[in-house]
Amino acid sequence: MKVVAFNGSARKEGNTAILLNMVLGELKQEGIETELVQLAGTQIQGCSACFKCFGTKDRRCAVEKDAVNDYIAKMAGADGILLGSPTYFSDVSAGMKALIERCGMVSRANGDLFKRKVGAGVVAVRRAGAISVFNSLNYFFLIGQMIVPGSSYWNVAIGREAGDVLKDEEGVRTMKDLGQNMAWLLKKIHT
Repeated sequence: MKVVAFNGSARKEGNTAILLNMVLGELKQEGIETELVQLAGTQIQGCSACFKCFGTKDRRCAVEKDAVNDYIAKMAGADGILLGSPTYFSDVSAGMKALIERCGMVSRANGDLFKRKVGAGVVAVRRAGAISVFNSLNYFFLIGQMIVPGSSYWNVAIGREAGDVLKDEEGVRTMKDLGQNMAWLLKKIHT
């Protein structure tokens, strides 16, 4: 089994990466292969609404100038998908939004490519707006007919400077519980 995680933060080693790695650490302890993909430093455009993916049905986006087709392949090849984003003006980062739009459209065009995969979102927040981000991430999973595990609280942790989320004891516990619940669910589905 494999879970691929996407860090939508502009900071590769910031709070969002720390939170994703907490979840991935729990998955690794359960023998699940993991991969973390950093969107920082990449330029991903949003969906151009060309609808070519609905015509070709080849599991690819017609826009070839960025890494999104590689990301779609990673998602299609994984059993679970984690999306992580910081809170930017009460929503996901622009890179994460573009990823959601393009991967989501190609998935829909190809009979819900990620159907019945396990998906979960992780949010870093300085103070407020995290639930809007959490909702945006979950909408991607739910419209794609994915299975979303819960945790002991919403998958949110508070911190501004890199590493501050480690001081949020409830946030840390939530990420660890999410990883354990995701591992449990993956094992139930695949055994």
